[in-house]
Amino acid sequence: MTKLILTRHGQSVWNAENRFTGWVDVDLSDKGIQEAEKSGQLIRELKIRIDVFYTSYLKRAIKTLTTILKINNLDLKFNTAWQLNERHYGALTGLNKEETKKKIGEEQFKKYRRSWDISPPPINAESEYQSLFSPLNSSIPIEMIPFTESLKDTYDRVVPFYENEIKKNLAANKNVILSAHGNSLRALCKYLLNISDLKINELEIPTGNPLIIDFDDQMKINKYYYLDKTRAKNIFFNQ
Repeated sequence: MTKLILTRHGQSVWNAENRFTGWVDVDLSDKGIQEAEKSGQLIRELKIRIDVFYTSYLKRAIKTLTTILKINNLDLKFNTAWQLNERHYGALTGLNKEETKKKIGEEQFKKYRRSWDISPPPINAESEYQSLFSPLNSSIPIEMIPFTESLKDTYDRVVPFYENEIKKNLAANKNVILSAHGNSLRALCKYLLNISDLKINELEIPTGNPLIIDFDDQMKINKYYYLDKTRAKNIFFNQ
């Protein structure tokens, strides 16, 4: 049985401030560091071999992964991929979520935040937040860099990366850990767990709580579960 371990980064500074973060390269908060450490401890308790490690271009995910690897005495040679970056929130980037909801109304807010295929307005090319994006993004082909994304757009980059890069390791009986973001992991879970376009808006991925997906020899999913039961969110949906 092969395991895919999905871990959303620990709480970031902007998570704590309730701001739309997206591609801005903010750091972990003190609580986020503790969550990353707890993730590492929970994974260590599994007492399994972990072979391959992936993360995004954003430091909050990278730091979460390196913390997990250190706690598990694992080599820090990991793979970074921009395709695993958080969803790009466009013009919402940097805004406080509660203030934005009051300004644009709850219905429009929900569409931007949780719909399957509705994107916020694009970020201005002159936005101050552009300079706060990860310097690693400079290696992304210019035609691939978004100015806004829906969850579907995020799905369209995450899933091909999974199919082309991650899946072959699982098929080779290697256990894989992926440290990423709320929306890049929501996109991957939608694909792996066959969650409908309608129901995906109900999927919440908690920070710093590893989600284990067990595959059999035929690459079929046997079961999936959070390691910290006290902080688990619902991952079982009626289609």
